[in-house]
Parts: sequence; C-alpha cells; structure tokens
Amino acid sequence: MQNKYGVEIEAIMPGSAAETEGLLPGDLLLSINGHRLNDAIDFMFYRNEPELNIAAVRKGKKMSLKVMPKEAGDIGITLKPFKIKRCVNNCIFCFVSQLPKGLRKSLYIKDEDYRMSFLYGNYMTLTNLSAQDKKRIAQQRLSPLYISVHSTNKVIRNTLLGNLKAGDVLKELKFFKENKIRMHVQIVLCPGYNDDKELQRTIRDLYGFYPYVSSIAVVPVGITMHRKQTIKPVEKEDAARALDIIDSFQKRFRKKHGVSVVYGADELYIKGGVSFPALSEYGELPQIENGIGMVPLFMSQTKRISRQLSAVSRQREKKFLTFTGTSFYPYLKKFTDRLFEKEGININVIAVENTFFGKAITVAGLLTGRDIIRALSDKTDGCDYLFVPHTVLREGEDILLDDTSKDDIENALGIKVKVIDSTPEGLMKGMEDVC
Repeated sequence: MQNKYGVEIEAIMPGSAAETEGLLPGDLLLSINGHRLNDAIDFMFYRNEPELNIAAVRKGKKMSLKVMPKEAGDIGITLKPFKIKRCVNNCIFCFVSQLPKGLRKSLYIKDEDYRMSFLYGNYMTLTNLSAQDKKRIAQQRLSPLYISVHSTNKVIRNTLLGNLKAGDVLKELKFFKENKIRMHVQIVLCPGYNDDKELQRTIRDLYGFYPYVSSIAVVPVGITMHRKQTIKPVEKEDAARALDIIDSFQKRFRKKHGVSVVYGADELYIKGGVSFPALSEYGELPQIENGIGMVPLFMSQTKRISRQLSAVSRQREKKFLTFTGTSFYPYLKKFTDRLFEKEGININVIAVENTFFGKAITVAGLLTGRDIIRALSDKTDGCDYLFVPHTVLREGEDILLDDTSKDDIENALGIKVKVIDSTPEGLMKGMEDVC
C-alpha cells in the first residue's frame, strides 16, 4: 500500500549525520519524533531537536533510525521538490498568459502555493487556501508570506483575478493578523481598474493590518506584445499620479511609525520621470526582489567603491562590454562614465531593447539571449570581455529565458564572457578577476 504522506530524499551530504545512520537517496521519510512529514516545510519545522527518531521506508520496507544532528537542524539531507499547487485564477494581466509559445515548459507553470510564498517569496492570491492550509500556517508560524492583493474592493479584485468566485481578501488578511503572521503585499497597478481613488482605498485598508502587513508594494502592470486581454499600460501620467498618492501615505506613515510602509516600484519613478526617494526611506528594503529600491540601492553602492578603484586602475589597457535593460541603462551608464572619468576604465554599456516580449518590457531580467546577441553583434570589436549580469540567467544555471546559454553568447559574439553580480561591487570584482 502506497504511503499518502512522506518526503523523499534526493541527496545525502557526505560525512553527515544522515549518511552515518545509513540513510540513502530514494528513502522516504515518514515522520520525525512522531510528527508526520508531508513536505519540506514539515521537515524543516520538526528537525530542530537534539535527537531525531525517524520513521522511513526503503523499497517498501519500514525502518526506524535515531539521528543525532551534528549541528542544530542539519542532518545533511536534500529533499526532492514537492508538487506545486497551481493557480486557479485567470488574471487579466497574468504574465504567464502573455508568454509566446515555444519556451521551456517550466515558464508556463502558474503557481499559487503558500509554501512557495513562505520558502521563496513567491506572491500568492490566497484563492486556493483550504481551512487545513490556514490552520497549518498559523500553527507552524509560516511567516512572512507574500500576497498579491491588487484591490480590497472585492468586485474589482475578482475582475482583475478573472475569478468571480474568489473570496474576500480582507477576511483572509484578518485571519493572518489575528495569528500574528507577517505579510508583504503587492498591488499590480492597472489603469482604469485599481488606480486613483481605488488605490487610495486599498492602501488605507491594507494599512489597517499594520504591522502584520509589514510592507505594501505598488508595481506597474507588465504587458508583453503577446497579450490576449486588452489592458492599458501604465503611462507617465498614471505613474506620476500613483506616486503622488504613495508619497502622501508615506509622509503620514513615516511620521507615525518611522517607516514608509508603502513603496512604489522603481519602474514607476522611471516611467513618471520622478526623482527617487533617499535610500533611507526604503527602510530594510522589504520588497527589493519586487523591484522596490533596486536603483536607489545601486546608486548608493556606487559611492562606496572608491577603495576598489585602485585595484582595477591597471585595467586601463583593457576594454569591457556589458548590457542592461532600457530602463536601468541611464543609471548604469552614469556609473561607468564615472569610472572612465576618474580612472580611465573603459566599459561600454549597451541598452538592449526587448523585441522578444515587446518594447514595453524594459527590465534586464526578462532579456533573452537572442536579443542580447542581436544588440551586441556589432559592438564587440576591440573588447576583451563581456560582463553578463546574473539577473538574466536562470538561478544557479548559465541559461537564459529562451534557453540560450552563456557559451552560446560567447560563441556567437566571439568574445570571452564572464557572469557578474548585478551590483557595482560585482562589476568591480569582474574586472579584478580578469586581471
């Protein structure tokens, strides 16, 4: 009879407590100290004991083991990924639905899983949470969670989600607040739906859950040329109005709490032609992975690298090439111009236009290898190295969105390629490493 619960071991670290006790890849862990294991979160939650009594199954045969972690919570096991819960919504702005055909299959997965939210910061809408899911979140204190709210007006929110049966998000947020679960929420700004007075209402409603709603991000809707739904993009005037609303709330919140609470995406400031706030107004950058405060942080970091300049000044005889998306180009170019003026370091920065998804997509993270090769094909003469920002690559691999590899770029352009962190320090280290 097949077990309905348990987590499968994918790998065992050599020399670990798990290896010492004879656990093997493929073993199914059923429980720890009597607690059933359903997924990696259960394993993380129950493993922090000095002695672990583990029930497991190997090829249908049950085993009992006693494992003594060498370090708290670490017995040297990597688990196989759990099956991700899929999204039941049909959001009118869903980016996955705006993808062209022919990309790798994993890009078309629409996840809606509170476990992915807790573990990796993926945003969820709370539309497929069961009572058991909510109970578990509260019991195991799975916090913080990342939640797409978009609007606290149920009619507008359900329209945006393309799901008229979606529940009341305010009731869900109230449950999390009552159970002391921290939340970071986002509003995808869609002109004509949740802007202006509706944006004010949503921010005001969400602030009612502070401090458990710890941050509120307002990000512009992303629209590719492959979209099927008719939706208006965020234009300059839309961005400026939204930032006025955000700023009015921020001033009030900073005066009362010392933190801004609500933040506009960098793209809103760029679209609206509005100066960025001081980096200090972003607090601990709670939603930087959502494009909130990346540019202010980068510009602040550029001012702190003077000590590294001497280390790369001997690179004056070399010529480097790098690239970014069209929205970030002016900020990166300003930095590289400064390097040339102060130290004679020659870095040519190219703004790569996104023809794969459409010109409206301006961030580096959504550039494809074919667009990068096209944009740089006549820019490599005399260049010694091409620096590729890590944000264009799949995490942990040298593959881009269209499955073009780092080696493909190197071969197509006939230039040495080095992947760097997308920071001023990353660029400086890249030059140091090729000395």
